[in-house]
Amino acid sequence: MLRGAVEGAVITGVRRRGKYILLDLSRRPSIAVHLGMSGSLLLSVAPLDSPHLRAAFHFAGGGRLNFVDPRTFGTLFPLAGEIPRGFRSLGAEPLSSSFTAAELEGLLSHRRAPVKALLLRQDLVAGIGNIYAGETLFRARISPFRAGGDLSRAEVRRLHRAMRAVLREAIGEMGTTLSDFRRPDGEPGKFANRLHVYGRAGKPCPRCGTPVERATQHGRSTFFCPRCQLPPGRG
Repeated sequence: MLRGAVEGAVITGVRRRGKYILLDLSRRPSIAVHLGMSGSLLLSVAPLDSPHLRAAFHFAGGGRLNFVDPRTFGTLFPLAGEIPRGFRSLGAEPLSSSFTAAELEGLLSHRRAPVKALLLRQDLVAGIGNIYAGETLFRARISPFRAGGDLSRAEVRRLHRAMRAVLREAIGEMGTTLSDFRRPDGEPGKFANRLHVYGRAGKPCPRCGTPVERATQHGRSTFFCPRCQLPPGRG
């Protein structure tokens, strides 16, 4: 099915929707790629020798675009026919000019779930993963355990600014490589060099020097500064 969707087509553009990479094709439906937890799209001249190669796009002029996915959590599909629910239900784009602090406030309003869990919900705000949620909350000085609906308007504005800043910086550094992820040229993403709390349990907070702590929320690691991100009334 995928071969028929792409054979003979020209890639006319590359976009993003949430965590999905969209390859726009001439006169064909776009192809959506989700890298999962360990995937990469890698350019090569010769066939890529990898046991984790899941798909390869062959270019008429030579070269290939390879989808490599060691842990097989990624996915690749044309935006035609039966589209996966996860793609259809994607929420607001955090870097869109139309995504305002007021819209974020509306999404969080009256919700009792922890704000970090809400940031990870792709049907609310699309594209934020565990690393960027934690870094966003640190920059905004908000505890990851606060209920989303309890945030004040000023806190939501800080959260909105921090979210967009973190994502823009991460894109500028070509992503975050902690283990498997690679840029198309095979080089690692360098945002890992700018992480303030993620993966830094026991190390000093870059803002106040207090050791960063680690907790588990919904099966995911949460890193935070217990001093900078104190809930109201606990300082």
